Amino acid sequence: MKQKDYYHQVNICGYPRDLPLIKVAPNLKIALFNILGETELVEKIAKGISKKLPKNTQVIASPEVKGIFLAYELSRVLKIPYIVIRKSKKPYMKGCIKAEVLSITTGKPQNLWVDGKDKKLLEEKNVCLVDDVISTGETLIGLRKLMKKAKANIVAETAVFTEGKKDKWPNVIALGNLPLFNNKNEIIT
Repeated sequence: MKQKDYYHQVNICGYPRDLPLIKVAPNLKIALFNILGETELVEKIAKGISKKLPKNTQVIASPEVKGIFLAYELSRVLKIPYIVIRKSKKPYMKGCIKAEVLSITTGKPQNLWVDGKDKKLLEEKNVCLVDDVISTGETLIGLRKLMKKAKANIVAETAVFTEGKKDKWPNVIALGNLPLFNNKNEIIT
């Protein structure tokens, strides 16, 4: 017998979406938001978020992969540069800085990397951290460590969605919050 798919409906900037519920741990499912390939939606999201950012934002910084498209579009809208925080060090990256985080995807420690050329762009600048979804906050913690090492000033932290309890993210600029679900597809937060 085929298992029925379950979805959580959201409306993002006037765009309705059915987000599939995906099991990530025993008795825990998330509503999976995948921004990849959503050009028109990313444009709308960037316009919505850009209005909420401090006017003194000078650089956008985002971890790879899904946040890159939003970072690019915010960069374009605000006419400021963006950088990509890498999850692995590439041979062309010189003078890097790194921070270790616990990956929600693998459940194992991983490093986040800023290329030396990007470090120069961050130094003494007002930076907005951007991601698609903030769930456990581990990546955000790693991004904060990197910005401190780069001598950057974080003026905003933003995502399309936060996940779990809304009050866990009082300082994150987000367009919405995604609840967590149990195996019966019932909201648990």
